[in-house]
Amino acid sequence: MDRFDDMRNFVRVVERKSFTKAAADLLIPRATMTNSIQRLEDRLGTRLLERTTRTVNPTHDGDAYYRRCVRILAELEEADSIFTNPDPKGLLRVNLQGTLARTFVIPALGEFTKRYPGIELLLSDGDRYVDLVHEGFDCVLRSGGLASSSMIGKRIALLHEATVASPAYIERIGMPESLEDLEAQGHQMVSFLSGADDKPIALDFVVDGKVREVMIPSSISVTGADTYAACAAAGLGIIQVPRYRVADDLKSGKLIEILPDSPPDPMPVSILYPQNRQLSARVRVFVDWLSTLLGRIEF
Repeated sequence: MDRFDDMRNFVRVVERKSFTKAAADLLIPRATMTNSIQRLEDRLGTRLLERTTRTVNPTHDGDAYYRRCVRILAELEEADSIFTNPDPKGLLRVNLQGTLARTFVIPALGEFTKRYPGIELLLSDGDRYVDLVHEGFDCVLRSGGLASSSMIGKRIALLHEATVASPAYIERIGMPESLEDLEAQGHQMVSFLSGADDKPIALDFVVDGKVREVMIPSSISVTGADTYAACAAAGLGIIQVPRYRVADDLKSGKLIEILPDSPPDPMPVSILYPQNRQLSARVRVFVDWLSTLLGRIEF
């Protein structure tokens, strides 16, 4: 094993904070990973990692060495792809927002795998905040505002949204005719928690070209898109979701759109990746493919 393999192993251990997880990611035995890091520390003459029973963290020297290794490995991969491997290959770990993945990405994924047969995809889905580096993801697809400064976000689409509730809920509380009615009539929303701090997202409405945020009481909070929509269908409150997500329910009458003249501000869809590293060839082609795919869809 050469020194670049040792660097690659060290970077993965720092990012995953675990020898076991890093070894699993790189498909090598844990003992091989341990020996690689020991060999690296012996060669450099310094301790790079602090090991405890629960986690692994870089020392001061380890943190400095990590930042240099990330740049070196990215440049090495870029150089190799130019001269020896024009077709990107290797493992690509991607986290996708669940509804977007099932509706648009997965059905078209065969096109990507046919074009880039050397790339092995590892997909996970969810709506929660993801720490790309420490959870080992190369990139994530998310809808909504970007609050984290630790990632670079490329906006690739805009989702038009609707404010909806169930017929039973409207019959019980009343149909609001203005934003003021939301409070006056005693309406409730289903709170959607998003981001690292799990704060509820306010309802927002475009009125005379300006966005107005409204917080009304809530007795239930959720973290997943499917649960969010199910709560509205069950009459538990008002929600705001991408229009494509509830198009069939609006058509069937399972849900009713409210305040259609003051629609929510369109929601951005972005692909995010760590800001401290150069994009590898396999991440770059996936970002480009996903941008093209979602950019040609009418939301």
